[in-house]
Amino acid sequence: MAENKEYSAGNIQVLEGLEAVRKRPAMYIGDVGVKGLHHLIWEVVDNSIDEALAGYCKNIEVTIHEDNSISVTDDGRGIPTDMHPKEKRSALEVVLTVLHAGGKFDKDTYKVSGGLHGVGVSCVNALSKDLKVTVHRNGELWQQEYKIGKPQYPAKVIGDTDIHGTTVHFWPDTDIFTASVYNYETVATRLRELAYLNAGIRIKLKDLREMDEEGNPISDEFYSEGGLREFVAYLDSTRHKLIPEPIYMEGEKSGIQVQVAMLYNDSYSEHVYSYVNNINTYEGGTHVSGFRRALTRTLKSYADRSGMLEKAKVDISGDDFREGLTAIVSVKVPEPQFEGQTKTKLGNSEATGAVDSSMSETLATFLEEHPKEAKQIISKVVLAAQARHAARKAREMVQRKNVLTTTSLPGKLADCSEKDPAQCEVYLVEGDSAGGSAKQGRDRNFQAILPLKGKILNVEKAQEHKIYDNEEIKNIITALGVSFGTEEDEKALNLEKLRYHKIIIMTDADVDGSHIRTLILTFFFRYMKSLIEKGYVYIAQPPFYLVKKGKQERYCWTEEDRINAIAEFGGEEGKVNVQRYKGLGEMNPEQLWSTTMDPEFRRLNKVEIESAAEADHLFSMLMGDEVGPRREFIEKNSKYANVDA
Repeated sequence: MAENKEYSAGNIQVLEGLEAVRKRPAMYIGDVGVKGLHHLIWEVVDNSIDEALAGYCKNIEVTIHEDNSISVTDDGRGIPTDMHPKEKRSALEVVLTVLHAGGKFDKDTYKVSGGLHGVGVSCVNALSKDLKVTVHRNGELWQQEYKIGKPQYPAKVIGDTDIHGTTVHFWPDTDIFTASVYNYETVATRLRELAYLNAGIRIKLKDLREMDEEGNPISDEFYSEGGLREFVAYLDSTRHKLIPEPIYMEGEKSGIQVQVAMLYNDSYSEHVYSYVNNINTYEGGTHVSGFRRALTRTLKSYADRSGMLEKAKVDISGDDFREGLTAIVSVKVPEPQFEGQTKTKLGNSEATGAVDSSMSETLATFLEEHPKEAKQIISKVVLAAQARHAARKAREMVQRKNVLTTTSLPGKLADCSEKDPAQCEVYLVEGDSAGGSAKQGRDRNFQAILPLKGKILNVEKAQEHKIYDNEEIKNIITALGVSFGTEEDEKALNLEKLRYHKIIIMTDADVDGSHIRTLILTFFFRYMKSLIEKGYVYIAQPPFYLVKKGKQERYCWTEEDRINAIAEFGGEEGKVNVQRYKGLGEMNPEQLWSTTMDPEFRRLNKVEIESAAEADHLFSMLMGDEVGPRREFIEKNSKYANVDA
């Protein structure tokens, strides 16, 4: 029986000011790991973007400093510094210290905004050990500094100025965050995206931690005159286009601004990315529904009039109109309603009609004025329908074999005894040799091993029905226990019978191993993306080196680890034995367990999708048919590329 402890008013905590943010940071920024750390940048940059959307800002500069602090500068109006009539302190301090305070609630100030709840920059302040804000406004230069969200002095004038804008410089609190290092590519990807979504805004990124060959800080500048046209062309730059230029449509209805750009290519996948007030709504929503409705109705109407569907003698579905399509749907909504706290699915019903009406007439006109391109699109739709029927039969064939008996599992699968998927993990291992070591070294209670023979099919270049003929892919599907098809979508992945909540890709630390890993990731990204989105996919990190001197030994995962180990052993390069592991098969079962499979000591990298659009571009570039972009990427990144880690 539980002890009867006193529970009274004294047990009720009232968190004042920004204490709630520091107490439960994940409620406000998602998590306190790498994502949350980078989210601080997005919150500050979004304020600058909102100034740009209001027509007052043209330039934004983000700097990563040597100490991993971040400064964001814009040339907007500058945060107001005059006395707030209710709070009796400067508006600058109110914005930095009071939750749900900001100009986003006043529609005369901001018509649309990505920062909807007024907690952005105040959250950044709460989760920073230090923050300094400087404001250029009305000829005066203002400054205020904070420590752990608390102002060190009232906002004060420190000089004169002839420019306008705001700089926020913050140092994330290392007592809050489990990660401390900003990733340049992650920041660059988001800023590039924002530049495409907001044509005419110049965004600069500079990293003072690393210098180029000329001794200058690494930097990028993102600027787009064509906006979504250039965005969709960038995403499709690694694919063979069916039509030469993007189809661009825009309009406004019910106060909702709509922009859509789309291209068709010869791939077998649909790539539709949606945004609401610059927020990536990767779960879609009503604006995507409007896009699909307009696309299907308009293309079908044209195809019926042309008689092309009658000749095809095949049933056409909405999915067929979107195969090989790359599209960006961006809407600016004054009062967006999102489903859930993650802002990933739009719920405004009026957005459906706004997108539909903005698209339909422009798309119909394009088809009439470009009969050659229209014929290519409809021909692609017919081929997609034929392939869909073949793929459905192939999926059904795989799933008929995947019944709920152990006899249906792949013969090479060494299953675990635990039946709770949340407790189970499966290793997808390269080759029988490493698979044998892994089977001997594993914990049979919760670890399963599936050896894969050779390289699986490159799904980026194959039609869907051919994918299910590949023996290794069939084994993966069967071992995982997943199926395809729901009431809403026949191609959707059904995870109800998923047998493992950790799917770990374990390949050799060489070129072939990296290629196999990328092939598996490509398959998951194209056909089992929900596994990645739910956080079920991981990459094992076997050590690269074993450093030994006498009885001393240490496993090393990086070149820096190796150098440090040699130094700590008091040896020189030639006097310390360094073994380079090129393959998992070089390790005995005990070594493989202790370095790569033991949950207490192993290193696993969770596969996450920071930007679906950028991931799509990367996979199509690395695994698609176009050689030029891939060669350019390899030449640029050959020294340090490790895209699948």
